[in-house]
Amino acid sequence: MFAILLLAQISQLWYAIPLIVAVSFTYAATRHELMEPILRHAVKIGVWIVGFMAVVFAVLMLVSSQV
Repeated sequence: MFAILLLAQISQLWYAIPLIVAVSFTYAATRHELMEPILRHAVKIGVWIVGFMAVVFAVLMLVSSQV
């Protein structure tokens, strides 16, 4: 059941990529002025966002499988 739900939602996950990139760069650019620190900070924030989204996804899948 988990695999079917994951495959059904995978096409919608592609919309998250530009959103994560835009948020990461915007947040990093508000903290730094030079391009190198902006890129490093954007990657760190992007990884944090993806990790947070994965945890939320896992919790929601766990809750939905308990019903």
